[in-house]
Amino acid sequence: MVKSIYLDHNATTPILPEVVEAMRRVWLEVGGNPASQHQFGRQAHRVLEDAREKIAALLGAEITGPEPDRLIFTSGATEANNLAICGMALARTGGRPGALITSSLEHPSVLGPAEHLLDLGWRWDTLGARRDGIVRLDQLQDWISPETALVSMTAANHEIGTVQPIAEAARICQAHGVPLHTDAVQMVGKLPVCFRELGVSAMTIAAHKFHGPVGIGALLVRHGTPIQPVLFGGHQQDGLRPGTEAVALAVGMATALEISVQNQQEHIRRMTALRDRLERSLQAGWPEIVIHGRCAPRLPNTSCIAFPGLDGQVLFTALDLAGVACSIGSACMSGSTEPSPTLMAMGLSKELVLSSLRFSLGATTTQEEIDEAVRRILEVCRQLRG
Repeated sequence: MVKSIYLDHNATTPILPEVVEAMRRVWLEVGGNPASQHQFGRQAHRVLEDAREKIAALLGAEITGPEPDRLIFTSGATEANNLAICGMALARTGGRPGALITSSLEHPSVLGPAEHLLDLGWRWDTLGARRDGIVRLDQLQDWISPETALVSMTAANHEIGTVQPIAEAARICQAHGVPLHTDAVQMVGKLPVCFRELGVSAMTIAAHKFHGPVGIGALLVRHGTPIQPVLFGGHQQDGLRPGTEAVALAVGMATALEISVQNQQEHIRRMTALRDRLERSLQAGWPEIVIHGRCAPRLPNTSCIAFPGLDGQVLFTALDLAGVACSIGSACMSGSTEPSPTLMAMGLSKELVLSSLRFSLGATTTQEEIDEAVRRILEVCRQLRG
């Protein structure tokens, strides 16, 4: 049987054994509800808050000082983005319609709540993208106004991996007194991130993107940033996210983040080398390929490649049968028949967009897997070309 090669780490990463062990200990030894007042509840609360403080510190936030930031645990990035977009925007306007700005490169979990605000009577402006996959900040400078309640811009694109100028966008927003939220799900664990230095008002992360558990994410909120809940029915986390916190998952998230930060520079070097090897080898065997965002700053693990003349959906299916797992766009858009909104926003032809696949690497990816994946990809391409 052909051994499968997993090149879809931007969708989710395999959980690390050390993370599983850390969570196992919590499940076995910490049995209380962190909201309970008895000794079992107090023990669970201490473990939860230790994990919260560790995550915040690793991300360059401060939740224990005189002007503490807030780290709100959620079920994942989708919930955190909904809390950020709707909770921050509505808190700024007192529930009245206002104006929202996002980029055209956002994940569906940002676009969805933006569409919800649009249905509530909000104005929604979408920043364009350059052909290299970088958001047009000149438009942000022109469009931001006193009516703008919130700007949301991804830190690194989920499809092509382009790293966006978030700190520069934050300076523009600060000059106009407008909060900036960033979906940093694809960046955290892959590149150094310091929340305070970025200058953003809120930042979304998700544990399963850096070899942590599925089912937990977080929203970091800067001190003094207005935000209101989008879920109701409990007092947990200052009422901003009601519901019993998953203590073991929080510990797993903290453990995975700590490991990723400790090994970050070596990880960046190794991922960059493997990504470049993948791209060079594919181009040597199939010169027509187009590597999206190649000339822009990119995540070290992400490569989005067009195979002109081939149908991306057919190629994806054939590669899956050949034992190479990759993706068409984001996992949250899986099954959609529409061309990638990200690639279309870059001004690429529809034919080029429809021939594109994303390959994303992770800590478990090896050079041998890259070489074998290249061999299989080229073989499948030749078969499809006939």
